[in-house]
Amino acid sequence: MRNFAIQMKREIVLTKDGSKTIHLPDWNENYHSHHGAVQEALHVFIQSGLDFISSTRKELSILEVGFGTGLNAILTYIYGVKNNLSIHYEGLEAYPVSPEEIELLAYDQLGGITENRSIYHDLHNANWNEQVALSDSFDLLKNQVFLADFDGTPNSVDLIYFDAFGPRVQPELWEKPIFEKFFGVMKTNGVFVTYCAKGQVRRDLIAAGFQVEKIPGPPGKREMLRATKPVFEPLKR
Repeated sequence: MRNFAIQMKREIVLTKDGSKTIHLPDWNENYHSHHGAVQEALHVFIQSGLDFISSTRKELSILEVGFGTGLNAILTYIYGVKNNLSIHYEGLEAYPVSPEEIELLAYDQLGGITENRSIYHDLHNANWNEQVALSDSFDLLKNQVFLADFDGTPNSVDLIYFDAFGPRVQPELWEKPIFEKFFGVMKTNGVFVTYCAKGQVRRDLIAAGFQVEKIPGPPGKREMLRATKPVFEPLKR
């Protein structure tokens, strides 16, 4: 049985846009870009993912790989309210961030999130592995699960935020079998976005069946990847 109790030392650090993130000194890895936690989340997941796909559908099922600090979730909620979207949001996380770390991150003191402070705290107080309605148009399911153990419903997801730790420190999360799993849970014309732009990741996404494009990345990154599940699946070699 996998041990959820094992986790590394974590430190709260300031990023260049004034928002904070969590740093893992053992890996020299951050939960968000040191160039700016909020601006990375807005660029990669909201602008390049949610805004991109919501032009064609107003009811969305979103799956986040790496729920982490909940930043992507609260920014998605805010965008959804402003744009009259109905959202089912599912987040996957093996090692949930503690209430003490959430308080130190202080995202509820940032512009936009401050006005939605009660929802932000409801999001973090929601029980794991239990679906809850945060509003009439946004329901949330936080799953404490290892990625290798996740089995989603086929053809059920419109948008995937792939926000796992980078391939430098967790290469096993960025390989073809993982991408094939998410290809299977995604609806036709569904969208997959990630901050990563490595050539091997792009090739493995293509091998899993996705149509992949490089698009401009957030501050500090020249490019990122956006992938789409095509209407007709390509022949697998």
